[in-house]
Amino acid sequence: MATVKKSLIALTLGLMLCGLAAQSPDHQVTKAPTRIISVIPAATEILFAIGAGPQVVGVGSFDTFPPEVNKLPKVGALLDPDVERILSLKPELVLIYASQVDLKQQLQRAGIGVYEYRHAGLADVTTTIRALGDVTGHRDRATNVAEAIDRSLAEVRARVKGRSKPRTLLVFGHERGALRGIYASGGIGFLDDMLTIAGGANVFADVKQQAVQASTEQIIARRPEVILEIRASNSALQSADRAAETRVWDALGSLPAVRGHRVMFLVDDRLVIPGPRVAEGTRLMAQALHPGAFQ
Repeated sequence: MATVKKSLIALTLGLMLCGLAAQSPDHQVTKAPTRIISVIPAATEILFAIGAGPQVVGVGSFDTFPPEVNKLPKVGALLDPDVERILSLKPELVLIYASQVDLKQQLQRAGIGVYEYRHAGLADVTTTIRALGDVTGHRDRATNVAEAIDRSLAEVRARVKGRSKPRTLLVFGHERGALRGIYASGGIGFLDDMLTIAGGANVFADVKQQAVQASTEQIIARRPEVILEIRASNSALQSADRAAETRVWDALGSLPAVRGHRVMFLVDDRLVIPGPRVAEGTRLMAQALHPGAFQ
């Protein structure tokens, strides 16, 4: 169980730190591939959203959406790609993290096309959607998906416009039952962009990193008015666990967020996977920060 927890944390950090922007494909495919593997949850969701799902023959260990992926072979993930399994599925194109240099080299030696996935800001989500639409032969559908995301984000902006922006600590991980190993959103990246659109002010906005390992001393100095903890659905936190994790913050009773009972825990993949459901995740953040705007 401890190994699984560490893997989940590593995966989250990998998503935060794996790159700077959407990347064009580095492959030899001259036509739309009919056999695709993705080890990246966000990219897998994109493929199915743009109509390329029937071309997908393998997915990553942490892929859970859409439900169809549960019927496909699992081929590992960021830290443990199963190269033999990948090769056995005879893919024409494999979507990998840009940091998976060894995997890229092995695939290229086997003559398999590679798409290196990188992301940073929210805008890179729609850029990647459009790019994968071109690569997979689904340009029109991809354009529609990207435009729908932009419209949904604009609606969230309009809902919270003119409302005060609470100083928010956006946390995506820490040790279970303790305020140690706290990881929070810094001032760049898709999480910071989501928080801004949702009507919050990131207390670490001045730290130009996607992820900040924050000490309790730093958090006390930043005096957040809201503490918003987010987790992926596979974090296995039950309602009682979430309540207990929320109470952990009582140790910092001087914080405005704690005094004002504005420590919130949200468990939903849409909040942490920068894919086609990212606008829905942004709306969930906005509803937590500004419930009156959505009544």
